[in-house]
Amino acid sequence: MFVYALSGITLIFRKTDYFKKETLITKVIETNLKEVPEIKGATDVSYNVNTGELSYYQMKPPLILEALQKMHKATTASPLYILNIVFGGCLMFFVLSSYWMFLPQTDIFKKAIYYTLGGIVLTFIMILV
Repeated sequence: MFVYALSGITLIFRKTDYFKKETLITKVIETNLKEVPEIKGATDVSYNVNTGELSYYQMKPPLILEALQKMHKATTASPLYILNIVFGGCLMFFVLSSYWMFLPQTDIFKKAIYYTLGGIVLTFIMILV
């Protein structure tokens, strides 16, 4: 759970350069292009018309962090999406099973219900704002 939470926290900063470092990327593309291709977020773009070599700098997270973020954002096109579904199901089980830790007539159970209702209201406020 820690790894999933950590990757989720780092995804909050994906639009900034907070966890990223400047990386040199070199690719070979078509030769004799009239103009240099535009690459989102790239700096110092250089293109060799004769060889088709394209090099530029781009801010990217470190390799391990990039892999964690990729796992966190897995879609059905990735084999990792099954792990996300299982993990989400486990988290839902932990949330719901916590209500069976206390007897319903106790004060602590009633406080838990109040906290749950407060959390639901806060969630709706966060979604609507």
